[in-house]
Amino acid sequence: MGQKTVRFSDLSGQLIMQDEAFARIVVHDHPELGEGPVELEALADEAKAIEHEALRIAIVDLYLPGDDEPRRVAIEADEFDKLSTERPMSELLVAAPPARRAARAATNGSARDRTDYTTIQHAGKPHKGKTTEAEKRLVLDHFDEINERLAAEGLRTISLSDPEQVERYGLERLVEERAAGVGGPP
Repeated sequence: MGQKTVRFSDLSGQLIMQDEAFARIVVHDHPELGEGPVELEALADEAKAIEHEALRIAIVDLYLPGDDEPRRVAIEADEFDKLSTERPMSELLVAAPPARRAARAATNGSARDRTDYTTIQHAGKPHKGKTTEAEKRLVLDHFDEINERLAAEGLRTISLSDPEQVERYGLERLVEERAAGVGGPP
C-alpha cells in the first residue's frame, strides 16, 4: 500500500495537483511574524503574482545620535535613490566603503567581546557553540564550584543525570566516581 501526499495552497486553499505548480514561500519579515522565518506552500502562479507586485526596497540601519541601538527601516528604492542629490545612488553605493563591523558589533557583540568559556567565570554556561576541551576540563575539575556559580547566576546547572550534558562536558568518569561514592555529592 502506498501513500499519496496532497498539497493545498496556504494562501488560497486551492489543491496543488502537480509538482510543477508547487512553490515555497519563505517569509522573513512581516509585522505579524513571530520568532523567525516561516514557510508557506502555494501555487506557482500565486508566487509569481507576489514577485510581480513586489516593491524594490532598500533596507538600511540608521545610527542616530543618542540612540543605543540602530533603527532598521525599509524604504522604496526609488525614494532612497532620490536622497542622493550630488551623484546617482548607484555610483555612491559602488564607491562607498564596506560597512564597519564595529557598527554591528555594538549591538551583537564583537569577537573581542565574546564570552570565553575556557575561564572559571564562564565555563559551563549554556551556549550554542562547540564545547572545547579546555571548557570540559574546567567543568570536570571544578564541577561543584561551577554548578554553585551557575545556580547563583540563575542559570541551569549541569546535571550528571542528563546524558546530553554528561556527553557535552565529558563527565562520564565523574558520573562513575559519584555513583561509586567517590568525589563529592551525587
